[in-house]
Amino acid sequence: MKLLTVTNKEAGQRLDKLLAKYLNQAGKGFIYKMIRKKNITLNGKRCDGSEKLEEGDQIRLFLSDETISKFSRTAVQTVKKPEVNVIYEDEQILLVNKPCGMLSQKAEESDESLVEHIIAYLLAEGALTEEDLKTFRPSVCNRLDRNTSGIVIAGKTLGGLQAMSAVLKDRSLHKYYQCVVKGRVETPCRIRGYLRKNEKTNQVSVFKEPVPDSQLIETEYIPLSVGTSFTRLQVTLITGRSHQIRAHLASIGRPILGDPKYGDPAINREIRQKYGVSTQLLHSWKLVMPDQVPEPCAYLAGRSFTAPLPEDFERVAAGEKL
Repeated sequence: MKLLTVTNKEAGQRLDKLLAKYLNQAGKGFIYKMIRKKNITLNGKRCDGSEKLEEGDQIRLFLSDETISKFSRTAVQTVKKPEVNVIYEDEQILLVNKPCGMLSQKAEESDESLVEHIIAYLLAEGALTEEDLKTFRPSVCNRLDRNTSGIVIAGKTLGGLQAMSAVLKDRSLHKYYQCVVKGRVETPCRIRGYLRKNEKTNQVSVFKEPVPDSQLIETEYIPLSVGTSFTRLQVTLITGRSHQIRAHLASIGRPILGDPKYGDPAINREIRQKYGVSTQLLHSWKLVMPDQVPEPCAYLAGRSFTAPLPEDFERVAAGEKL
């Protein structure tokens, strides 16, 4: 017999969902058969799998150790030296300043993304155990392009993941970016366009008018500092599409410095030679939580968090008096 006690990490999900994670090598038919035969019980009583779990609930698996071992396997991809620059952490969430060059989530099975670094960090800190990973795996709630730095939100519990995902989905959580663009931009503006993505090349195009398979985009920017040749902008996404900031600014003749896909090759060479910069100067700088945040993260309402700018960004800003 195996006893599972629901922790705050797993609370809020259906029993059958948790069992599918724990017995991840078993089919759904096997799990529901064990439930029907009362070989799996919840708080000592018959269950049907649809029950929503609360912290402290007890799940008993009246199965042999051999059966549990056969159907419950956890592959933990370890990172020897976790690279996690923590901005804020509590029991529910973790805010990390992602560096340029790191994926937010895996694109291929062999990838080592921010998620793997976060899991390794939490294991090392004792905030997570390998046993926990059988029923809950921390993950990120928002994603940044590989070469975009800045704030990424991760859920340390299912409740934290769900609460942050909810305020991201309804766009009540406000995200502000900083970037350095070509030319002098002296007035704030909200721009509109239509974005179409080429899935094969993972590149987007922006049009002034609708075209087949395009989506409306809106981007707002405010100049923070205007130099001789470049401008530092604060950018807000009104809509959130793939590569939106990079492609939208490039489409109006204001490409982001260092951007390999949508940038100006001549300017990219210039800043590489002058400042040693080989990545795009786009940074997810600030988050402002809404006035109402769902439980269990209601205590975060109204709070704001900022991520320090990367060294490359600061070096260019200083050199260009931005």
